[in-house]
Amino acid sequence: MRQRLLTADMQLSAWLGGVKESGCLRLLAVILAHSGDSWFWLAGLGMLWWVGDDYWRFRAGVFLIGIVITAVLVMLMKLTVRRERPEGDWGGFYRRTDPHSFPSGHAARSIALAVMALSLGPPWLGLVLLAWAPLVSLARVALGVHYVSDVIIGGILGLLTGALSVYIVPIG
Repeated sequence: MRQRLLTADMQLSAWLGGVKESGCLRLLAVILAHSGDSWFWLAGLGMLWWVGDDYWRFRAGVFLIGIVITAVLVMLMKLTVRRERPEGDWGGFYRRTDPHSFPSGHAARSIALAVMALSLGPPWLGLVLLAWAPLVSLARVALGVHYVSDVIIGGILGLLTGALSVYIVPIG
């Protein structure tokens, strides 16, 4: 049963990973895939915390806490499972610095950010991130750096860490 699930996962991932040639769709997938990078979010949230008013500073702080919690849990799972990334050429940086694909940190981070934004507001930000998060996950599969199961489990982990981050920070 386990082998059949893994085979189905690999086949579905290969089918979704059809964005091999250059063009608009591939460029969009690359932009979406990189938009979930942790350095991008850490830098942006750090700047928001530095220049924002109390409303935005609080949210930036919660988002930063959520990103750190998510990253720690993702790395623990990756080091435990040690699933190799799918074969492919794109994402050399990811393949060198993090050869493990399960779970997807980008999927976990993007879903966690959406959950936190939906919980804390403003409503427009929550809706934008809710639409953006699955696209990041799909782009990671389409570019061949993750399997479908990597992003599904990453998304579930993101739901949990996003909710945990909002729960542990007192809203004042």
